[in-house]
This record gives sequence, C-alpha cells and structure tokens, in this order.
Amino acid sequence: MHTSSKGRLISLSLSMLLAALGTSIANVGLPSLAQAFDASFHAVQWVVLAYLLAITAVIVSAGSLGDRLGRRRLLLAGLLLFAVACALCGAAPSLQWLVAARVLQGLGAASMMAMTLGLVGDTVPAQRTGRVMGLLGTMSAVGTAMGPSVGGVLLSLWGWRALFLVGAPLGLLAATLAWRYLPADQQGRTSASGNAFWLPLKDPALRAGLAMSTLVSAVIMTTFVVGPFYLSRGLELEAAWMGLAMAVGPCVSAATGVPAGHLTERLGSQRMTLAGLGLMAVGALALSLVSALVAYLAALVLLTMGYSLFQAANNTAVMSDVDASRRGTISGLLNLSRNLGLIFGASALGAVFAWASPDVTRAAAQTVANGLHVTFAAALALIIAASTFAWRRHSAENGAQNTR
Repeated sequence: MHTSSKGRLISLSLSMLLAALGTSIANVGLPSLAQAFDASFHAVQWVVLAYLLAITAVIVSAGSLGDRLGRRRLLLAGLLLFAVACALCGAAPSLQWLVAARVLQGLGAASMMAMTLGLVGDTVPAQRTGRVMGLLGTMSAVGTAMGPSVGGVLLSLWGWRALFLVGAPLGLLAATLAWRYLPADQQGRTSASGNAFWLPLKDPALRAGLAMSTLVSAVIMTTFVVGPFYLSRGLELEAAWMGLAMAVGPCVSAATGVPAGHLTERLGSQRMTLAGLGLMAVGALALSLVSALVAYLAALVLLTMGYSLFQAANNTAVMSDVDASRRGTISGLLNLSRNLGLIFGASALGAVFAWASPDVTRAAAQTVANGLHVTFAAALALIIAASTFAWRRHSAENGAQNTR
C-alpha cells in the first residue's frame, strides 16, 4: 500500500479510536473523581454524560458544517479542539471545570466522528469502501471497549488526570497525520440548505439503517455495563481475571473488523447485515442462558463477531450511495444513531439489570446471574427488532430498483 494511503487510513483510524475512547475511559475514574472532589456519584456521573450529550447534540450539525466548509478542515479543527480540551480536563481544579472541559472534548469528538466516515468516500476507492468501513467500525468498537482497561492502568500509575491528558498528544498526532495525508478540500463546495437539512431521512432505507445502528449499539453497550457486575459478583472473579475477560470483546473486534469489510465487499451489505444480526442473536440468546465463564466468553465472542459484521455492512450500505455533498451530514446521522444507542443501552438496559438484580453490590451470585439473563433476553428482543428493519430496507431497495 502506498505511503500516503497508509497515512490516510492511520489518521482516520486514530481519529475514530480517540473519539470512541473518550466515551468510556472516564468511567473507571469515577470513584477517584468522587473522592478527589468530595462529590456524589450523581455529580461525577456528569463527567461521562457531558461528553456523550455534547456529541449527541451537535454531531449532525457538525456533519452538515463539514459538507459546507470542508471535511478535512473540520476534522482538523475537531482534533485540535479535542487535544486542547483533554489538556483542560487534566488541569481541572474543580468538578465544574472538568465537566465544562468534557463538553468541549465532546464537541471536538463530534467533528472527528462525523468527518471520519464522511471522508472515506473522498479518500478511498469505491471498491475498498467495505474494508475501510470495517476498519473504522473496529476502531470505534475497540476504542469504546478498551477504555476501562487502559483507564485502569493509567489511573493506577498516575491518577485520574492521566485519563484525560493521554488524549492531548494523541489528538495532536492525529491532527498532524490528517494535515499531512488527507486530500485538500475541494473549492466551491456546496451543501443543501437548512430547509432540506433533514431531507435524507425521507429515504426509508436510510431510516432503517439508522434504526438498526441504534438498536445494535444499545446491545453492545450492555456488555460493558452489565458484564463487569456478572464477572465480579456473579462469577466472583478477581479484578485481574475480570480485566482479562473484559478484553475478549476488544480482541475479537480487532481481529474481525477488516475481514468483515472484505466479506461485505464480496457478498454484499444486505447479506452481511443479516448474517451479523443472526450471530448477535445467537450470542444474546446464549448470554440469556449462560452459567459458567467459558460459556459466557463463547457467547461474547459470537455477539462481538456479529457486531463487527453488522457494523461493516450497515455503514457501507448507508454511506455507499450518498451524494458527495451530503456525506458529512449522513455520517453525522449515522454517528448520532450509534451514540443514542450507547446512551439507551447504558440507561434503559442498565435499568433492566438493576430491576432484575436489586442491590447488586450485596446480591447473591445467582441473583446477579439472573439479572444478566433477563437483560440479554431484552437485548435479544432489540436484535430481532433490528432484523425487521433489515428486511424493510431490503424491500425498500428492491422496490426502488423495480421502479427504475
């Protein structure tokens, strides 16, 4: 592969990885933040929520702005804002300062996430779109999943400030690579007017793709919210072994993302979307029944493999036929759907787990296991719902072809 092509892929991959890493790396530091600032759990929880809500609020606008002003230009601005905000987080003298800096970090991450997918069509030949979407899906999943483990190491070595300071040099590195290797924005770029801002949502195939992204992201987020409780309380694993078990998901994502992209290019996005959802359904069903560590890990492998297949196929399907002037906007909508899914998974399915296993810190192992089973039974229902959207999209695309 040519050096410039490698540089483009590295810059896009690192941008996606950092934005996703910011979603979960702060979670492991919440107890330390509560102690450092003498604050309640509900107060320090805003360190996580501020980042997610900032991304959710502006990501579609960031995509549209990139279409108007230039996607490379907005990616650079987002990376620089992200790096500066990381430094401000690390220097925060108060919890209020930290939350405000996390809002800025989320604004930068919104531009990074929207522009990364939007730039694929500008930098990669059409025949390689699937594998690059698979790579970026891998980076997103790995970034979200590795946050607790990386954060735990940083926290133990240098304290909570390191959780945020690590993003500053990495953000600057990604900005340097983007400036060096990504193609310059085209002059005279035009974009749809504000009145037509939501026009793409009139496409039923796009709506189906976004709905599936939300549902599937909610399911995968549940593994990060419920998994640690089941491993530590339900299976009574020590912290070190729990960390190794939690690393299985990221490792599977890293191994299967690019092959999933290749399969999407060879067999088609619709077939691979259904295959991915099928694997996820089997994994969720298994997680609703497991009673041993080996079975849990095997089910997690199936679920994560299915997620990688789905991500590569669905992202390719959504972005492949998009007009060049709208790539940023559609990318923003796609990332918005994913972020809404993460929030829904953490809150709604987390609430299901809390309802099924009340007082989880004192509950018996079997009670926690029952909570896992109920939660993933609900997750299975979400996957089935996503499958109905996949069939609707298939029908909508066939109908559109028949009218041509």
